[in-house]
Amino acid sequence: MNTEYPFQAFISSASTALASRRSMLGALAAVPAMPALAQFRVEVSGVGLTQIPIALPAFRGEEGVSQKISEIVRADLERSGLFRNIPATGQALDETSRPDMAEWRQRGADALATGSVTRLTDGRYDVRFRLWDVVKAQDLGGQGFVVVQGDLRLVAHRIADFIYEKLTGEKGIFSTRIAYVTKAGKRYVLWVADADGENAQSALSSTEPIISPAWSPNGAELAYVSFEARKPVIYVHEVATGRRRLVANFRGSNSAPAWSPDGKTLAVTLTRDGLSQLYTISSHGGEPKRLTQSNGIDTEPAFSADGQTIFFVSDRGGSPQIYRVPVSGGSAQRVTFSGNYNISPAVSPDGRWLAYISRVGGAFKLHVMDLENGQLSAITDTSEDESPSFAPNSRLIVYATKQGGREALMTTTLDGKIKARLAGKGGEIREPDWGPYQKY
Repeated sequence: MNTEYPFQAFISSASTALASRRSMLGALAAVPAMPALAQFRVEVSGVGLTQIPIALPAFRGEEGVSQKISEIVRADLERSGLFRNIPATGQALDETSRPDMAEWRQRGADALATGSVTRLTDGRYDVRFRLWDVVKAQDLGGQGFVVVQGDLRLVAHRIADFIYEKLTGEKGIFSTRIAYVTKAGKRYVLWVADADGENAQSALSSTEPIISPAWSPNGAELAYVSFEARKPVIYVHEVATGRRRLVANFRGSNSAPAWSPDGKTLAVTLTRDGLSQLYTISSHGGEPKRLTQSNGIDTEPAFSADGQTIFFVSDRGGSPQIYRVPVSGGSAQRVTFSGNYNISPAVSPDGRWLAYISRVGGAFKLHVMDLENGQLSAITDTSEDESPSFAPNSRLIVYATKQGGREALMTTTLDGKIKARLAGKGGEIREPDWGPYQKY
């Protein structure tokens, strides 16, 4: 096997298949476990003048609460790349206050969010906030929540979503979730976490590899590949209950599940008929339908936003490149032409962007392509990037990499100007996938 191809790990013998994409991407050594970061760090460079300056004074009463609501909201908004924080120290405001708009305009704020956190007699918390348009001196509304302590972070994310939508006209993504896999020692864990990496909960733990987690379109299930049967097998896992069902356990390798937008179908990579080829199969299992017919290795499928096309990786032309094929089958079209090693396609939910990993001079870097005109951008300065996945609003990408010698979960804006290191569990961090909007 030519170990230069990371995706061949899925279709080789059981022993080589145990290698993850990360190990195949450069035989990276495991690093010592590191604690989860208390708050992510946002790195800003080359930012233009399009950010909205917003002030977020500390919420009244939050000093005695484990989760500082205003800080979480502030960090969410900064990470989006569309907001700039205006310092608000020394201010004592809550959702009932009538702010002095002239003072906040003088400070440079275009928007202001105030609020309070009150502990109730039954142990729950009453969280309230209000948003102001400082320029127009206009009340933009607010919300109130009564929650248990464990839901305070979720409330903060929902407040950030409200502010984001009111001020940009687009739906916020801060209360969504991500999934990723860690390897620490001989144990693999599939984690489900908040979009900032915090509040990670174990969905599955195993001494055998877990790879390729993929969120269902309704956010209730995860498809993934488990090696607990000593071979790659595809499961669909109900996140809330832990129940799961076996979807693909055919002869050879079963790998790389990708959901169709309607949630009814998975595109998968199977070797049941010989070489690694693409198939579609019901998300409840059954007989798969072969999609590609090539003499090469076809893998890593990803549905287009409209469900009519599947992007995938193939070495049919001599080196791994990204192609696309109609979901009904037919001739495949090559998509990537720059460089001789392009893998891990991810299509944005709005259908405009393709993110993928390209090897450039021995480094593996995240690239973004505008599918309308083919324009390419390399948007990271790290060299061991892997597994890009778009936020549901198509404005951010989560990916795994190494930064400063440490494993890292990162998000970036599409222009690469705003990057945030998320909280993450210790060990090798692999294959993040960003879930859809949550329903309440």
